Amino acid sequence: MKSAILLALLLWQAGPETPSPHYLRYQRIVAPSAPGQNCAVIDPQLFPHAAASLKDLRLFQGTREVPYAITLSEPQQPDSDTATIRNLGLRGRNIVFDLEMPNRPYTEIDLDLAGHDFLATATVSGTRDPNYVNQTHLGDFTLFDLTTQHLSRNTAIHLQETSLPYLHVELAVSLAAGTSASSLTPEALQKMVQSVTVPPSREAQSLYTTAARSSTITQRSRQSIGTFALPERIPIERVSFDLAPTYKANFSRDVRITDHPDGTANSASETLAGTILRVHLTQAGREIRQEQLSVPATLGSNMQSAATVQVAVENGDDTPLPIAAIRLEMRQRKICFDTSDTQALTLYYGDPGLTAPQYDYARLFSASGAIHTAQLGPEQLNAAYRDRPDARPLTERRPHLLWIILLVVICILAIIAIRSSKNIHHH
Repeated sequence: MKSAILLALLLWQAGPETPSPHYLRYQRIVAPSAPGQNCAVIDPQLFPHAAASLKDLRLFQGTREVPYAITLSEPQQPDSDTATIRNLGLRGRNIVFDLEMPNRPYTEIDLDLAGHDFLATATVSGTRDPNYVNQTHLGDFTLFDLTTQHLSRNTAIHLQETSLPYLHVELAVSLAAGTSASSLTPEALQKMVQSVTVPPSREAQSLYTTAARSSTITQRSRQSIGTFALPERIPIERVSFDLAPTYKANFSRDVRITDHPDGTANSASETLAGTILRVHLTQAGREIRQEQLSVPATLGSNMQSAATVQVAVENGDDTPLPIAAIRLEMRQRKICFDTSDTQALTLYYGDPGLTAPQYDYARLFSASGAIHTAQLGPEQLNAAYRDRPDARPLTERRPHLLWIILLVVICILAIIAIRSSKNIHHH
């Protein structure tokens, strides 16, 4: 019986871990600005010292644990909607059509246009009348495809935010330099407009936080290269470029982004591609303006280890771009909570033994219109920190003890057996 009790104690497993500020290595003060719902932006420096997926974040006001929700900046509408094309035809050599727009605010219309090496002026008006009367002029916009000139293509119409349900568009199309007139026959014009999509409103698009920035750009062969030592677990979702403000030239350059987790073979590297460009010029009396200085890049090194990230701009035979800085960016994340006063809270983290909390507050969280901005203070070591007691069974912590105990038990059983045998012989 004593042996069985001893073995049971050895194999006993502690219960689940409970959050306690004493076992969380790092802390930051969170200062709400007003009673009610508050949100503080999470900076990149928090990720390397927190557990994966921020599962060990705990918020306390005094000794009371405060439920929270973590938000991720993203478009508030679906990725894109489709506008319905009505009454597509020609008026002379101009393409005309009507659009029925999605029932939401929008700031951009993306036309899928067939053909290459063209310039077009899009005259756009809108109305709330399904019969397309009483239209309001919304502007004239230049669209283009300059493939032969090794520049870019832009078929997006950028508007001030509106929610007009009906638009009328007239496209005056002409040839770009060096293009055969046969590509703009009436038959080709009639088929040029393929479809129309409506991206999320600019006001609803994602916000980003700079995770790392480098102004040290090296030239290697035909590449301009920026290199980053990225700490573990920092999520990277976009790469952006700052050019010298005096640089006004047009360009279109391919970008290659490679991440390599530290301590792994070269085959573990991952490469993503994108393009940055600028087109500011006038052709055939039309002003063309387009600029794209960011590349979407969700790195596989949103990793559980540190990584080296290399961003290379392919210059070809052109002069290298005057890159002032390259930025690795993450989508903005916030920690949100409710408070009845403006007393400071403390955010604790740094306990890999914790599992993610399960709060009703997070499940039911909805960002209200009256969100107050809370300030997240600098990271500090928790002065009250102490190591969490080892919750593993004693047999895992000291496996040699199990063999010692088993030998003791065997010896005890052997002694009992010998004594029993002697008693039998005496009888």
